[in-house]
This record gives sequence, structure tokens and C-alpha cells, in this order.
Amino acid sequence: MRVPYEVPADGLPERVTIYEVSPRDGLQNESAVVPVEVKAELIARLAEAGLTTIEATSFVHPRWVPQLADAGELLTRMPRVPGVRYPVLVPNERGLDRALEHGVTEIAIFGSATETFAQRNLNRSVAGSIEMFAPVVSRALQEGIKVRAYVSMCFGDPWEGPTPPAQVVDVGARLLDLGCYELSLGDTIGVGTPGHVAALIAAFDARGIGAGRLAVHFHDTYGQALANTLAALTAGVTVVDASAGGIGGCPYAQSATGNLATEDLVWMLHGLGIETGVDLGSLAATSVWVAERLGRPSPSRVVQALAKE
Repeated sequence: MRVPYEVPADGLPERVTIYEVSPRDGLQNESAVVPVEVKAELIARLAEAGLTTIEATSFVHPRWVPQLADAGELLTRMPRVPGVRYPVLVPNERGLDRALEHGVTEIAIFGSATETFAQRNLNRSVAGSIEMFAPVVSRALQEGIKVRAYVSMCFGDPWEGPTPPAQVVDVGARLLDLGCYELSLGDTIGVGTPGHVAALIAAFDARGIGAGRLAVHFHDTYGQALANTLAALTAGVTVVDASAGGIGGCPYAQSATGNLATEDLVWMLHGLGIETGVDLGSLAATSVWVAERLGRPSPSRVVQALAKE
């Protein structure tokens, strides 16, 4: 079968926006440097497959993530399709300066729900990281740039254990209060389960932050990414982060395995009658293409299944 049998379910959104992260989050953990022309072609192929939000790169210092040292060159070389958004991750004001130099129109900042990961990832406390982000967001908004916020370790931290929902809500609310339009809830090490997802979204709602301002970002370490996504959709979330072919992880959390594969997500969504605008065949072919360049098969179950037909 090349497409799933469609059986809509009650209580789910009619359309879901996929926030594609493979060029940035997917490739950042690769040990071998991926040529900039491969990255540019990956972005072009993703747009051709119908993805309308593609996180292109990050202006993090090359010392921390060498794979993304070519961020400026990539933004200069990559093609842009009208109607497609190409956000970039920025860690601080210097990163924002570089983004502005390259005409970026949307950025993302990356916070943590736990103190240990904030120190390991950002070299400062949670409060200190929010203080660092405040001028970044303020300046970006003054320049007419949209800002998204990620918050990591929302379900568990390898050093601190399970993350209390109230702690996540507190950090997330502070990031949104800076002026971010959307908050992506990250299960960085993939330990969340559907009930935990529902409880966290309900906790945000109780704080006055509805599902319309939330996105979800799941890793599939324990095989829960699709189940967790369905729980989030049932709770009203309509934006889901995913990575073509399931590539990616986190360079600061060794227990973090691949992201939710975009193809696996699309198969489930299309089977539920939910629109995505994505051509699954084209997307799967793109993941096979990039897997060949990475020198290993795609971990996506849907990519593997379609490749055998």
C-alpha cells in the first residue's frame, strides 16, 4: 500500500501543520559534516514535497555544533519557495545579528524546563537563560520577525528524572510572556506517555494558555512518539514538529534518539483524514535520498515499508 486507508475520527483537527526540523535538528548531531549543497537540496526537496515550515539551520557557535557552521552560506545558497517559511534557531543576540544580516523573517529560541539541562545546554540557569532571551525576542519583534520558543525536557530529564508539569508550565509561560507566538513542548529524551501529554496540555490550559499556542516535539526513544502525538491532537494541538526520515537527536542529551519521523506522522494523519498538504511518496523519496548521503538506512518505518514496494 502506498497510502493508508482513510478512517476519520471524532475530536481531531481537520488540518495539522508540520514543523519540519530535519535540516537543523535532524542533521545537527551528525558526526560527519554534511556538505552545504546537500543541505540546500534537502530543503528544496522538502518544499517540493509540500512542507510549508522548514527550520533551515541555527546560528549557534560552530564550537558547540560544528555541523551548523555553514548556516550563513546555506541561507545564501538555498532556494526559497513563495509561501514556505524558513525559520532559524538563534541562541543569543549575536545569533540574532547574523540572522538579520541574512534576511531571516522568523526565528526560534531554545529554553529548558530543567536546571541541569539549562546549565549543560546554555551554560546558565533557567532564569538566566530567559534573561538572555529577553533582548533577543524584543529586538526581533521590533524588526518584524516572528519568534517561536522551544522548551526542552518537558517530560523527563536524564539527570533530574520526571519533570513536574507545573515546572514546565512556569518556564513555558515565561517564554511566551517575552512575546513568542508559539511554544513547542519537547520530549527531548522520549520518555513521555499519552496520559502525561494530556496532563501537561491541561496544565497549560489551566494557566490560561490554550492548545492553539502550543506545538509538540516528540522523540521516539521508547516508541511513544505517535501515541503521544495523537494525545496532543485530541487535546487540541494542531502543530507537530517532525524530522524527515526520523533523523536527529540532541548533542547535549546522549539518551535522545531520533525525532518523530515525518513520514510516520503523515501516514497516521492521512489515515485519520487530517490534511497536511504533504505528498507522502515525494517525502519518502527525499528521506531515502538523504539516508544514502548519510550512509545508513532511514529509521522511519514508513520509509522502510514504501522502499520495499
